[in-house]
Amino acid sequence: MTVDAHHHLWDLDVRDQPWIVGPEMEPLRRDFRPADLQEALRGTGVDATVLVQTVSDPDETPELLVLADTVDRIAAVVGWVDLTARDVREQIGRLQTHPSGRWLKGLRHQVEDEPDPDWLLRPAVLNGLAAVEDAGLVYELLVRVDQLPAATKAVAQFPQLTFVLDHCAKPPVASGELQPWADRLRALAAHPNVVCKLSGLVTEDEWARQPDPVRLRPYVDVVLEAFGPRRLLFGSDWPVCLLAAEYRQVIELTKQLLADLDDRQRAAVFDANARAVYDI
Repeated sequence: MTVDAHHHLWDLDVRDQPWIVGPEMEPLRRDFRPADLQEALRGTGVDATVLVQTVSDPDETPELLVLADTVDRIAAVVGWVDLTARDVREQIGRLQTHPSGRWLKGLRHQVEDEPDPDWLLRPAVLNGLAAVEDAGLVYELLVRVDQLPAATKAVAQFPQLTFVLDHCAKPPVASGELQPWADRLRALAAHPNVVCKLSGLVTEDEWARQPDPVRLRPYVDVVLEAFGPRRLLFGSDWPVCLLAAEYRQVIELTKQLLADLDDRQRAAVFDANARAVYDI
């Protein structure tokens, strides 16, 4: 069994995806609907997935919850609320009491789009994180490398809140550099309430050179050393991964990169860890 802990769906007739800009992103400027997901999953052994929000729009998360209620294999939703809003607790409560609210397992914000590297430390944001903690949800960190120090400080203030780092904080694979990403990642990983998605790496390299385990291995080695197999989750980042690799290629590439793990450790990364984090 395999859990894909990170994928998206969108319908451009319902909502634009303003982050899909430029000719290089053109392969993503189409609808990715449940039927497309089911086709991508066919024959892969993935039997459960985590559907993740894409835009800062309060109307998107209820739609994702309905999809989880109706689409086979979607087993959890990571949604969005405005963490800085005065009524953040009420926003979370409305999602949790939604008719399909049982599928809501986590929240996130595109912190990577915030110019302020210390955005996560703003008082209003910390208040929002406290609300996420009180609601019993997980919080996903979608951050740039320069935002990792603030993320580490924020995580330290909420030791009972599980944080999930998306895409290994987007290391600079294309340039081949490891620092300062590696040291900052290790500092975040020193907090036991943080787990990391082994996802999104193929699109941090030069897309035309994918998939290339040799170029990705130094980064995966750092992540493995920092978090260990018990705090890693496999995620495809489909359909964004299609910019560099097909769904099956991402799975096979991840298996190659984790080939030195024993069977129990691989089962943890590909299955058990995500089921525990998202209560699947």
